[in-house]
Amino acid sequence: MVRSNYMRSRSLATVAALALLAGSVTLARAQQAPAGQAAAADEPVVLDTVTVTATKTSEKLIDTLGGVSQITQAEIDRAQPASVSDLLKTVPGVATQVSSNDPMQSINIRGMQDFGRVNVLVDGARQDYQITGHNAQGSFYLEPEFINNIDIVRGPISNLYGSGAIGGVASFTTRGIDSILTPDQNWGVEQKVGVSSNGLGAFTSTSAGMRFGTVADIYGQFIYRGAGDYRDGNNDRVTYTGKNNFGGLLKFNYHPGDGQTVSLSAMSQKFDFDNNNTSRGNSRWRNDVVTSTFTAGYKFESPDNPLINFNAKVYYSETENEKTIIVPGTYASLGVQAGDKLSDKVGTFGFDVYNTSRFSTGAFDHALTYGVDAAFDRVETRDGAGGFVTAFTPSGTRRLLGAYVQDEVRYGDWLRVVGGLRYDHYQLEGGKYESDGSHLSPKITIGVTPIKGIELYGTYAEGYRSPSISETLMDGIHPIPSFPIKPNPNLRPEVGHTFEIGVNTKYDNVFRDGDTFRAKLNGFVNNVDDYIDIVAGAPYVPGFPGIPAFVCNVPNPNPQICFPTQQYQNIAKARLMGVELEAAYDWGGGFVSVAGSHTNGKNRVTDQPLNSVAPNKVSGTLGLRFLDDRLTIGSRVTLVGATSRKVDEPSGGYGLVDVFASYRYSDNVSASLAVDNIFDRRYKAFLNSDYSTGLAAKFALTVKLAGK
Repeated sequence: MVRSNYMRSRSLATVAALALLAGSVTLARAQQAPAGQAAAADEPVVLDTVTVTATKTSEKLIDTLGGVSQITQAEIDRAQPASVSDLLKTVPGVATQVSSNDPMQSINIRGMQDFGRVNVLVDGARQDYQITGHNAQGSFYLEPEFINNIDIVRGPISNLYGSGAIGGVASFTTRGIDSILTPDQNWGVEQKVGVSSNGLGAFTSTSAGMRFGTVADIYGQFIYRGAGDYRDGNNDRVTYTGKNNFGGLLKFNYHPGDGQTVSLSAMSQKFDFDNNNTSRGNSRWRNDVVTSTFTAGYKFESPDNPLINFNAKVYYSETENEKTIIVPGTYASLGVQAGDKLSDKVGTFGFDVYNTSRFSTGAFDHALTYGVDAAFDRVETRDGAGGFVTAFTPSGTRRLLGAYVQDEVRYGDWLRVVGGLRYDHYQLEGGKYESDGSHLSPKITIGVTPIKGIELYGTYAEGYRSPSISETLMDGIHPIPSFPIKPNPNLRPEVGHTFEIGVNTKYDNVFRDGDTFRAKLNGFVNNVDDYIDIVAGAPYVPGFPGIPAFVCNVPNPNPQICFPTQQYQNIAKARLMGVELEAAYDWGGGFVSVAGSHTNGKNRVTDQPLNSVAPNKVSGTLGLRFLDDRLTIGSRVTLVGATSRKVDEPSGGYGLVDVFASYRYSDNVSASLAVDNIFDRRYKAFLNSDYSTGLAAKFALTVKLAGK
């Protein structure tokens, strides 16, 4: 019966989606834009947008030789996201882990997740909040209203970004002066308010900016968002226990001369929420999370000397979570009392300095990029509630140092070769333990254009991830059920060896003047040596207060009390392989896009599947523009396959249908409406322990006042 209901619901969603798409196509034909009309000027084809994340040199997404995706500001405005996860659910090869009791986000790329396997950057600053607990083992906090765009690089092809990018890079760029002012405007203020149904709450965002001629500009933004319990597609309440987020962003740019920019930015966010911290027992915590990112940069692109395109950035990012016991619950036997506090804080200081020199040698054009970077992580834990938190996230330091060189070579309009080499060194210390290591990571990519509009490429690239502080230094006793956690200073770093092939396709004026077609298709195999995972050892006889030692000295000890010793070890050679597709067609009067991915992963020693590999996913989006491009309406369909590769339980397949509409009344007034999961489908996203939100409507109104 359950299966029948599932099939009926999925069929209904599919039929309705097809009907909606068919109706939209009919409208599009009835109201087509005049021949020769291109896409709206403020909403370019996504694959034509510019990225610097893959190679640190500017190029269009469609020209990047690798699996790269971008979420633009137009897409963010249409989605009206309540979280970062809302923005990434259609990106091929990408999954996210979220929790109903914590606004944290964790990104999974091609089955790689946790402890920095995906290098998360906010305005170029690493987010290394890699703590251990019952949620993701490494996460970040970011309000979506601060985001201007997102670049996703899948796989270690972007090894320019240092230790950790074995799975890929997720680079978030925050809003700035160009987000609210056009090039001919000198000042402006913007107010945006949003409300949502089904517990997603409301938010307000206030922005202001000013240009001081061509010499300097300043931008500031303040946001507040509140949310609460929601209901899933079965109308069951999922306890969120409330969330409040306050945040501020400040940016300043100074241009001392031609081609020079000095930039400063500061962002701080405060998240307040209650949670249980675990699915067992009734302990409750009040959480106060404060996360901050500060950057200072200098850029000089010489207008006269192509050998100089210099970039330097220094940054500091920090996340601290202070927990306060509300109800001791099962931990009362450990002496824990209401009001006891504990905290963990991870701070990262880093810099990245590089230059790109452009020159030619005969018929070959070069873009030679070379630089150095470093990141220094410091973890501090304070425990006034039982003495067990430091077992999960011990205090310690880690230093990551790197140097890199990369040459992008072009020969005519048919051959590109990108060769690079990166050197990494790390050193980790904490308590009486320390470890270090180093590695050379090569990269070679060859791109060939056999016919105009189609470029084929092949890549071999290595990625390197040093062990995290928690993986190396965890040492203590887990509370009830009690078991020891042992350190392992002998952990070896992970090394990923990726082979990737792909094809980029771009054509204009395909069916009519002014239309565009773009597509990226790629396949990959990633072999990971010395993959790190937690391993259960011999049975443990606890000497914990209140638990007699003999209870575990029986043939079948109580699993709720007796657990084996736990330790992170290099357990396997992992192999991940798959295919990914992104394609988009824009005819001026509308657009249609499709994205999909299929990934398999297994432990090559045991031949068992990897639990971290997300199921198959296909999504399609259709949007139509009316009223001189002032009105855009559309729908998105997402289909996710079933999988048995899940830590807690199998995940059933599901289909979702969303609709959206945006209207620009004038240059200063606009509104957006999005309705997610319009068929109120009950589903549990991969990696998540709770059912996701059912039907939810989201509305936002933006009003701006600007002048010259």
